[in-house]
Amino acid sequence: MAETTTKRKKAKRIVPTGQLHVKATFNNTIISITDKKGEVIATASAGACGFRGSKKGTAYAAQIASEKALTTAKQNNGLSAVEVFVRGIGQGRDAAIRAAATIGVDIESITDKTGVAHGGVRPRKVRHP
Repeated sequence: MAETTTKRKKAKRIVPTGQLHVKATFNNTIISITDKKGEVIATASAGACGFRGSKKGTAYAAQIASEKALTTAKQNNGLSAVEVFVRGIGQGRDAAIRAAATIGVDIESITDKTGVAHGGVRPRKVRHP
C-alpha cells in the first residue's frame, strides 16, 4: 500500500534587485544570480549551455550563459537590477557583464573579488641526510 504524497509547488519570490556572481576561469564561466542575502535564484554555466572542451572558456560562451541565467531570473523572479561580483581572470568577465546590459537589467555596481596571490605559505625545513 503506497501512500500518495503531494508535492507543493515552491512559491516564486519576487526579487527586484539581486547579485550577479561571475566566476570566469580559463576553462569555464559560471554565472549565479542571488538575492541580497546570497540565496541562489538562478544559475547557468558555459558547459550547461552546450559548449564543450576549449569552447567553454570563450567570451561567447560566457555571454550565452549569462543571458540564460538572467532571462530565467527576470521571468521567474522579476529581477530588474543587479550588483555584479566578478571572480577570476578568464575571457568571460566582460562578456557576462555586457550580456546583462543588453538584456535590460540595470547594473548598480561592479566589484572584482579575484583572489590575490601572496607567495604561499612558509616552506618546510630542509631535510639533511
